[in-house]
Amino acid sequence: MGDVEVTILGQQYKIKGDVPDHYIRELAEFVDRKIMEIYEKSPNIAPLKASILASLNIADELFRFKQEQERLTRDIEEKTEALVRLFD
Repeated sequence: MGDVEVTILGQQYKIKGDVPDHYIRELAEFVDRKIMEIYEKSPNIAPLKASILASLNIADELFRFKQEQERLTRDIEEKTEALVRLFD
């Protein structure tokens, strides 16, 4: 754990973190792939705009996963309460 050199959109970045180096590299590769997906659809897009669109796509994925996690947690809580009532 320390400085990790990564490449995103052809640019080198040194990232410091409190997590293992391989995790930082994995995150950088994920971000780079998301940006490249934007470029595949719109090859003439400006790098900043591609980065912003990729960020929005990543945020959308995160929000959807969070909503699904919350839904699953509610379902589990409801089922647990129903099971507890059976034993009362």
